[in-house]
Amino acid sequence: MSPCELYVKIDKPFRGFVDEEWLRRIVEQTLAKEGVEVTVELGVVITDAKAIRKLNKRYRGRDEATDVLSFALMEENPSLKAPPFITPPDGVLHLGEVILSYPQAVIQAQEHNHPLERELALLVIHGVLHLLGHEDEDAEAELRMRAEEERILGELSDDGLLRVATL
Repeated sequence: MSPCELYVKIDKPFRGFVDEEWLRRIVEQTLAKEGVEVTVELGVVITDAKAIRKLNKRYRGRDEATDVLSFALMEENPSLKAPPFITPPDGVLHLGEVILSYPQAVIQAQEHNHPLERELALLVIHGVLHLLGHEDEDAEAELRMRAEEERILGELSDDGLLRVATL
C-alpha cells in the first residue's frame, strides 16, 4: 500500500462520531484498490449541511446542500502507477480535498437502510475516486463510477472494515 499523508478535520459537532483512524484506513484502502502506488496527500473534512451548501454554491454554482464535494488539485487523471509528468518538489502527489456532510450521511443511511459507517465509507470512496479523475457527469460515467464504488465497498467489507448488516 502506498503511503498517504491524510489530513482530517472534523467539525466540533461531529467529533466523537467519526473515528479518524477508520477514515484513514478507508482512504488508504481505496487508493490501494485503485492501484495508486505513489505517495499521495489529501484532506478529508467532516462538516454540516450549511458549510457544504456554501461551498457548493461558491464553487459549483448550485445553491443546495449535497452529501460530498471533491476539490481536486489536478486537472487530468494521470497514471498514478508512476510519478506524474511533473513531480512536486516534495515527491508527493497532492490530490486535493474531500468534504462530507455528516448530517446528509445520516439521512442517506436511514433512507437506504444501511449502517452509517457504510454511507460514510461510500462518500469517502466517491470523493477519493473524483480526486483520482473518475467522473459521474453523464449517465454512463455515473454507472461506471457506482460500479467502482460498490466493488471497493465489497472489498472493504471483505477486509473487515465495514459491517454488512443493515440497520
